[in-house]
Amino acid sequence: MNILNLAYLYKVLLLSIVYDMKVLVIGGAGYIGSHVVKQLLEASHKVTVFDNLSSGRLDNLFSQAEFIPGDTRNIADLERAFSNNFDAVVYLAASKAAGESMVKVEKYSTNNIAATVHVLNACTKFQCNHFVFSSSAAIYGSPQYLPIDENHPKQPENYYGFTKLEIENVLTWYSKLRGLHFAALRYFNAAGYDPDGTPSGLEQNPQNLIPRIMEVAVGRVDELQVFGNDYNTIDGSCVRDYVHVTDLAKAHVDALAYISQNKCDLQVNLGSETGISVFQVLEAARRITGKKIPSRIVERRYGDPATLCATSAHARKTIGWNPQYSDLDTIIQTTWNVYKNIQV
Repeated sequence: MNILNLAYLYKVLLLSIVYDMKVLVIGGAGYIGSHVVKQLLEASHKVTVFDNLSSGRLDNLFSQAEFIPGDTRNIADLERAFSNNFDAVVYLAASKAAGESMVKVEKYSTNNIAATVHVLNACTKFQCNHFVFSSSAAIYGSPQYLPIDENHPKQPENYYGFTKLEIENVLTWYSKLRGLHFAALRYFNAAGYDPDGTPSGLEQNPQNLIPRIMEVAVGRVDELQVFGNDYNTIDGSCVRDYVHVTDLAKAHVDALAYISQNKCDLQVNLGSETGISVFQVLEAARRITGKKIPSRIVERRYGDPATLCATSAHARKTIGWNPQYSDLDTIIQTTWNVYKNIQV
């Protein structure tokens, strides 16, 4: 066995060791956050959720996890929570609508930048030295080449993306000056629900394609608006990289293990590496749900690139991340399993 194989086996063994950590999941009652909580609990961590429930839901909470209501904009709330002496923070609390960020700059400055700095200062004060950050592919802006890797130029085209990039920069300085080890996980398009149906709380005011399709399928909305059909893609609609939320959640657990065991920082893309068009998603949803799902072509949205697709090679190399559920049919089926029981 050569040295490279030995190094790989050592890495897999290291990541497979369970470290029982006290983890504060900020935003843990939300869509992605609740799936992260589930994965942390299954990895035998002791989990506490901190959430103001502005977009999170009480029915997304797990009985095995403690819940502390509070707001990241309130320093007293944070210090009350951090007094429980956590080993790590997983941070998923932020405003996330790219379009809204361009007109509500003050909201995104406060919720995404100032509030995150409050959390980092609490980490410093209470000696919590591990931080997993929910970043975004929006930090890259329009692709200069595909697939997008971690070295791609970072030129966000909306204020939301700027806030995520700014926090990554702040984290780098806290790492240098305060010894905080962080992982910045750059999501592409999170979708789907855990295959066992838990958690099942729906997003409030969903903005992403697949939940909007489901809103039409169950009769909450009359039709799906498709923003443009004249892009230079396989069928004229935008192409995106969708990653199943359970795969995404698992990456948080693996990233936490990696930074805590290696005492280092990590910045990685999380995507399926497969580009899927809007029309392909729509047709898969019609097939799986058995619903007509009416749609209408409308004007393009400003700033929508034709194609966004990631390479997750760095995540595979560092944390051994290999998505298990991120094929289109699994994403649509697990989403429909939740939505089909809605009473309109």
